[in-house]
Amino acid sequence: MLAINGLNHYYGDSHTLWDLNLTVPNGACICLMGRNGVGKTTLLKCIMGLLPVKGGTIQMEGKELTRIHAEDRACMGIGYVPQGREIFPLLTVEENLRTGLTALKNGKRQIPPLVFEIFPQLKQMWNRRGGDLSGGQQQQLAIGRALVLNPKLLILDEPIEGLQPSIVHQIGDVVQKLNKEHGLTVLLVEQKLPFARRVADRFFIMQKGRVVAGGEMTELGDDLIKQYLTV
Repeated sequence: MLAINGLNHYYGDSHTLWDLNLTVPNGACICLMGRNGVGKTTLLKCIMGLLPVKGGTIQMEGKELTRIHAEDRACMGIGYVPQGREIFPLLTVEENLRTGLTALKNGKRQIPPLVFEIFPQLKQMWNRRGGDLSGGQQQQLAIGRALVLNPKLLILDEPIEGLQPSIVHQIGDVVQKLNKEHGLTVLLVEQKLPFARRVADRFFIMQKGRVVAGGEMTELGDDLIKQYLTV
């Protein structure tokens, strides 16, 4: 599905991603892990075309992405839920969802039924402004907005940050359902181990802009956790 090879990125003179390699197989749910500041969000933004790269390749189903504009990457089937959700607070739920449709260039402007199957609450809150929603409801809206594209790959940046436990469990159910029942490939950044172990089947760990470990989630043992994840 997604193959990244030899990727480099700079913020000014600061070298942030170093010859990074990462593969996301079709149908997998991959968790990207690591301490704060190691380059996880930078990598996601490079995948989405929101940050430029200085070398290497990013391929989606064999097609090179690095010269494709961000909005065109969305049309290729990549849904992105950024850290902090970034919904439009003054727009209604309906208007927020429809902003996702603007990335489509095939004339289709209908919100897919899957969005309301996954998040029935969004239909009930149709006319409420995004800024009036709770944190959990805003996260539903942010994921729903990504799903209106009917993506093949869903990228989530810390989707449970700041959410209460009951909502965390619900978001975990959603990720599992999208991946296992609907066949959606998922790449998520997450630092909370119980959530990562529950939803992901594989992991990659980053340190100082590089991928330093990876494997099946069952292989994420105490040694790796102590070396790369504990603060």
